[in-house]
Amino acid sequence: MSDFKSTIDFIKSKFINQDFIPLHVPRFEGNEKKYLLDTIDTTFVSSVGAYVDQFERMMAQITSSNKAVAVVNGTAGIQVALRLAGVKSNDEVITQALTFVATANAIAYNNATPIFIDVDLDTMGLSPKALEQFLNEFGELREDGCYNKKTGRRIAACVPMHTFGFPVHLDELLTICRQWAIPLIEDAAESLGSEYKGRPTGSIGDIGVFSFNGNKIVTCGGGGAIVTNNIEMGEKGKYLTTTAKIPHPYEYVHDELGYNYRMPNLNAALACAQLEQLNGFLENKRNLALEYKSFFHKNAINFRTETPETKANYWLMCVELENKKDRDLFLKVTNEAKVMTRPIWQLMFRLPMYENCQRDSQINALFLEERIVNIPSSVR
Repeated sequence: MSDFKSTIDFIKSKFINQDFIPLHVPRFEGNEKKYLLDTIDTTFVSSVGAYVDQFERMMAQITSSNKAVAVVNGTAGIQVALRLAGVKSNDEVITQALTFVATANAIAYNNATPIFIDVDLDTMGLSPKALEQFLNEFGELREDGCYNKKTGRRIAACVPMHTFGFPVHLDELLTICRQWAIPLIEDAAESLGSEYKGRPTGSIGDIGVFSFNGNKIVTCGGGGAIVTNNIEMGEKGKYLTTTAKIPHPYEYVHDELGYNYRMPNLNAALACAQLEQLNGFLENKRNLALEYKSFFHKNAINFRTETPETKANYWLMCVELENKKDRDLFLKVTNEAKVMTRPIWQLMFRLPMYENCQRDSQINALFLEERIVNIPSSVR
């Protein structure tokens, strides 16, 4: 067992002149101040403004999607994406337990219930093999979709998450979901700039959702985006997230339940300036990943890297320790040395809100929960 001193020294050498090294901080080195001052000068700081439109165009281009919708955060984006996919009250949605709580919460906001399926060890994202096994055992195709033979409820969607920016095995998941008539929504909150077989993540399923929280590779303080190649679905998403208001010069008419999930122009201005720097951020982070990979290989520690035919954005980089004891020691000594590290999330079925949800064995998720640690990953 190591005391991890050499690891601490190496990380500190990558982030020089810092007393405390955080996990991931934003970098504002472009047009952020210029665009923010522009919103103030024009007084368009709320949910209507040129930067909202520009942000949506930029996101559609970056993700090779036909339509992008700006929203207030990624959680709201997933909630609306599920509704667009047809998820209704009392339905079920397949996802992974190894994820941030927002994924499961967005399902619950639609009065639906998560089903937790295991992840793959290589991607840390939803496993096609585990999904197929579950559906072969519990799935039943009817005229109006796939049903769970155990609960009798409709399985209305599947939400894989690209963990830390590492793309899941999308083609295999899509094939299974198509066979069982289940829409696939990509939780791409962490994977802006990642690619799967040359295609941007978020653009491959029926709908994709991104986050622009303060710790993401690109941030606008908060913020999110829904992207889709289905223009009609995208227009419906824009309508629902802007309070379901029927366009009119002055009348307020709303014909169904909508949401006030609009991204303010102030945030969109910041997002546009950040998106202009995305390629540079990606190159910077991938260079850091190469340095980490070389160092940890020499020190017999497993640094997690992208899988074949994918390109990861390396949003949060991570190492896999030998066991939970080593993981806990690594967390203790690094944080005491003012190098911020963090364990992977507690599995969703451990939380009181989701402890009674149906799940499979979770063998891989349990393995990773005990071993994965995030390490400083900021753009330098």
